[in-house]
Order: sequence, then structure tokens, then C-alpha cells
Amino acid sequence: MITSKDNPTIKWIRSLQSGRKYRRQSNAFVIEGPKLLNEALQAGNQLEHVLLTEDAQVHESELLSRLPEAVVPTPVSEQVLASCSDAVTPQGLLAVVSTPVARIPDPCTFALVLDRVRDPGNLGTLLRTARAAGVEVVLLTEGTVDPFNPKVVRAGMGAQLVVPILEISTAMLPALLPGMRIWIADSGGGTPYDSVDWQPPTALVVGNETHGTSEELLFFAHGRVNIPMPGSAESLNAAVAGAVLLFEIVRQRKR
Repeated sequence: MITSKDNPTIKWIRSLQSGRKYRRQSNAFVIEGPKLLNEALQAGNQLEHVLLTEDAQVHESELLSRLPEAVVPTPVSEQVLASCSDAVTPQGLLAVVSTPVARIPDPCTFALVLDRVRDPGNLGTLLRTARAAGVEVVLLTEGTVDPFNPKVVRAGMGAQLVVPILEISTAMLPALLPGMRIWIADSGGGTPYDSVDWQPPTALVVGNETHGTSEELLFFAHGRVNIPMPGSAESLNAAVAGAVLLFEIVRQRKR
């Protein structure tokens, strides 16, 4: 059992939790709790380390029995696990997962582009919603928070383990999504979202919470789309707006 917070593996895991640079260098990120470990196993993600407390060894024996033979869970003290955890109340189990290799499917008919979304909760919720809606790939432009940030991972509830996520430069978008209609979510105007024909291959762009979408993306767009709001609010939270729009696409395509 590891009882020292200065153990090299423990220090490395803390670095993965603390910085995008370390996650990129290691090509890995951290998931916490039995639910996300179960998601990783179901999705076939590559596990590098599993840490757990004595209580988790007892209560999660069925889950642990499904670990690949090459992955031997490491018992740690509750204090050591807490030092690695980003959660207020650690769940007694965490794992280091290799960052999935993401590719744009061919053909691609349903993409989500997130432009400079900086709030971890919003990004995680949008990724979770994208998974639920059947989005085939999520593209993140420069300035978007790291999708493998621990707060984003927690809000995403396993979406990062399943949905292909690519970080791109804005200029790459037309070449990456040839033949797709690019619609910009815009609280300032455009076509009402339920008047748009969402049947053709579509990429929906949700922009920055404060400043909206970059001018460069507007140049590439097929059009702008808005959600009419009869109330007095000026705009919707980015994650809420994204959910409304994504599930309108789902609704139309299931007719």
C-alpha cells in the first residue's frame, strides 16, 4: 500500500490533475469513481494505473474483477488518494487513462464545434449532451478549456471516453468538415432554430459564453440560428442553448 504523498506515481498523478501541459506530455488524464471506471472499461479505453482505498477494494470487487490482466490496482491510503483527487469528496478510486485517439468519421453527418468555451462546467455539460444526442465528433477551437481538465471530465460524465474530441485551429474547419452545413448559434439573431432544416450533414457551432463566435467562423457559416426567448433574459447559458439546438436536430432526424 502506498502511504506517502511523495511517491513518484502519486506526484505524477497530481501533475496530471493540475496542468494541461502535463496531460499532453503524458497523453493521459485522470478519471475518478467507479462509474467512470466502468465507462472506461465498457468503451475499451487503455488504463495505465488504478488507485483505490481499502474500502473500494471491498465494495468494488465486481468492477475490479473486469480490469485487464495487465492492470494491477494499487492500494493507497485515504490521505494519499485525497491528495490525488480533484473531488471535494473522493470516491475511493481513481484511474489514469490514455487519451483516446480521435478521428473524424467518414462520412460525418453530425458535428459539434465549440469555439473558445472557457467554463469547465459548460464544456463538460456540452460534451455530455453531445454524447446523449449522438454527435459523431466534437471539434474544439483555440482558446477552449482543456476537455481533459478534471472539472470538465467530472461534468462530462464519461463523454471524453466515448465521443471523439479534436482540438483544431479555426482555419482548419472547412477542410475537416467538407460538404457539411455550418450553423452558428447566435443569441443576437438569425433563423429560429425550429425553422432550420437539420436533415443535411450539419456542424453546429456554440461560441464563447460572453463574446459569442469568432468572426472567422462566421465567415465559414451557412447561416446563424437563434432560440427565440419570449422572456426578459438576454441569452441562455451556452450549455443550455447547445442542448436545445442539438436535440432539435435529433427530433427532426427521427421523424
